[in-house]
Amino acid sequence: MSRYVKQLACRFHPEAILIEDYRAGDMICPECGLVAGDRMIDVSSEWRTFSNDSDTKDMSRVGATQNPLFSTDNFHTFTTSGTGAGALDESGKQKYTNRSNQMSSEDKALKTGFDTIRQMAGRISLSTRIIDRACLVFKQCYENKCVRGYSQDAIAAACIYIGCRHEGAQRTIKEICAIATSASKVEIGRCFKKIIRKLVDNNQPESMNTKNLIPRFCSQLQLNEEILIKKTAIHIAEQAKEFCDIQSRAPESIASASIYMACAAADDRQPLKDIATATGAAENTIRQVYKKLLPKAAELFPKDFIFKCPLTNLPM
Repeated sequence: MSRYVKQLACRFHPEAILIEDYRAGDMICPECGLVAGDRMIDVSSEWRTFSNDSDTKDMSRVGATQNPLFSTDNFHTFTTSGTGAGALDESGKQKYTNRSNQMSSEDKALKTGFDTIRQMAGRISLSTRIIDRACLVFKQCYENKCVRGYSQDAIAAACIYIGCRHEGAQRTIKEICAIATSASKVEIGRCFKKIIRKLVDNNQPESMNTKNLIPRFCSQLQLNEEILIKKTAIHIAEQAKEFCDIQSRAPESIASASIYMACAAADDRQPLKDIATATGAAENTIRQVYKKLLPKAAELFPKDFIFKCPLTNLPM
C-alpha cells in the first residue's frame, strides 16, 4: 500500500500530503478537498468490537504472526483445561479437548524441544533473543538429523550454549551444565561439537571471549571499585594472550585470574574462594593461571593505572 500511496497525488496540488479517510477509504487533498483515490484498502490491524474485550491490551483479532520455527501453519486453536461448571459435562470430564491430530509429529517434536529450551533458559533468566536463537538452532539440528542418539536435555543445553555465543551473552559450559539436570558436561560438549560441524558458515557462533565474561563475573562480586576493576581485568586478560603462555587455559580461568590480580592491585582484595564461586573455576586452577600472569604483571596493566598496591606486594 505504501508504494501505491506514494504514486497518488492531487493534480492541482501535487506537493500536498494526502489525508486518508479511514472510514470511507478515500485519499483527500488537504488544499482543495479533491478525492485523489477512493476505496483504499486498510491494511492496519482489525480490532475486536466485543464489549467484554474493551479492557484488553491487545485488541487484534487476527491472531499471532506466522511462527517460522514450525514446519506447518500455526492457525490452530488450543483449549486449556477449564475449571468452571460450563467446562465440564455431567460426568465431570472436560467438554472441550484438543484433538490429537492438530499438530504433525514433526511439530510435536519441535514443540517439546522448544519447551525444554525455555524451561532451561528460565533457570538463569536468559533473554528472549537468546531463547529464539537457541530454538532456531534446535530446529536446524532436527531437520539435519545430526544429533540422533543424544538426550533431549543435552541437545537443548548445547543449543542454548550456541545461542548465548551467537548473541554475545556468553555463558561457560559449567553454567550450561548446571541448568541441564540429566545431561553431563561430556555429553553436552560432544553434542555441541556435532552441531557446530553441521551449521552453515553464516550461522557459526563466535568463539568464547574472555572480555565478555569479566563484566558479568565482576557484577557477582561485592567490589568497591567495580568499574575500575572490570576495565583493568579486561585489559589484563587481553594483554595476557600476547605475553603469557595461557592459550590452553579455559576462558573462565583466565577471567578469574585477571579479576584476582586487578582486585589486588586496586587494594580491593577478594578471597579466592569468592572469585571461584562467582566464576565457576576451581581455586587451584585460578592460582595456576595467576602464577603465569604474575611475572609479566608490569606489562599487563594499563599505562594510566594507579597502583594502590605496588607490584612487589601482589600476592604470590
